[in-house]
Amino acid sequence: MIFQRSLLREFANTGLVVFVVLLMITITTQLIRMLGWAAQGVIPPDGVLILLGLAALRYTPILLSLTVFIAVLMALTRSYRDSEMVVWFASGRSLLSWIRPVLTFALPLVFTIGLLSFALSPWAVQKSEEFRQQLESRDDVSAVSPGVFKESKQADRVYFVEKLTTDLSMVANIFVHSKQNGRDGVMVAERGFSETAENGDRFLVLQNGRRYEGEPGSAEYRVTEFERYALRIEAKEAGKLMTSISAVPSLDLLRDPTREHQAELIWRTGIPLSALVLSLLAVPMSFVNPRAGRSLNLVLAVLLYMVYSNLLSIFQSWVGQGRVVPAVGWLTVHGLMLGLLAFMLWRRMSVVPLVRWRRG
Repeated sequence: MIFQRSLLREFANTGLVVFVVLLMITITTQLIRMLGWAAQGVIPPDGVLILLGLAALRYTPILLSLTVFIAVLMALTRSYRDSEMVVWFASGRSLLSWIRPVLTFALPLVFTIGLLSFALSPWAVQKSEEFRQQLESRDDVSAVSPGVFKESKQADRVYFVEKLTTDLSMVANIFVHSKQNGRDGVMVAERGFSETAENGDRFLVLQNGRRYEGEPGSAEYRVTEFERYALRIEAKEAGKLMTSISAVPSLDLLRDPTREHQAELIWRTGIPLSALVLSLLAVPMSFVNPRAGRSLNLVLAVLLYMVYSNLLSIFQSWVGQGRVVPAVGWLTVHGLMLGLLAFMLWRRMSVVPLVRWRRG
């Protein structure tokens, strides 16, 4: 009992470190991608953090699945490296005795991964798609950021503002380049704000500015000073939300068992099941020569996880295309990994008695 509590504590501590590292890597890669989108004007800077949080929630089940595998593998590899396994086998215990503490650690996490995969992950994808559609449907002025040139969706205007007021109700030092009737016009103003008319039309109101209008390459320009100038804003109408299959709630997938829905269910059930199978595979894979390093085990573990994940994706695609029936797609991948688990356990248990006999 004391040994099992100590082993569970080691699993938990290792798993916490592994999960934090994997989460930081995921957040960093997603942050770099979203900052690139923000720099290109695809999303506004104020939407980066929200989309980043939703992306982290979406990938949490996958990160936890990999965490369980690596935590068990690293803890058992340390036991081999510190020669604790020699004492374990010399006392008459077999490798199968490690399965119970591994399952005690893994089963609660597998249950959590299942809940996240079936409920939280689709919700995060749905909210991310809804938020991105809201960003795309915003008018041109709402998407303007201080210090950044922003082109309108119709590509007929370019906006630039130097700064915003604290309450975000007014902008200062505005530059607007527009093209009307084949003539280029440039407007500069000290301040401006958005205004909604009684009929619902929105306008960008500029105050205390000038408008320069003329043809490029010609010296004939007309300069007009104004105290108030209103530009009508063409707001983009929000289209119908096209929900991806990853955002469909799990209950809806069960109610409407189409090929695409069954393929998505194979993926969502595969994440917690793969976490359980991989945690058991870590038991025979953890063998390492005490005189050697443990990096090879980690490399093999990552390769095995990638093969498992890619097989799930392949059979999910085949089920969605109707090439295989859902039962075959679901059983084949996990059946192959369970067969590999049985072979590796048999292989490792057949080697241990031989080693003990040679030493005796």
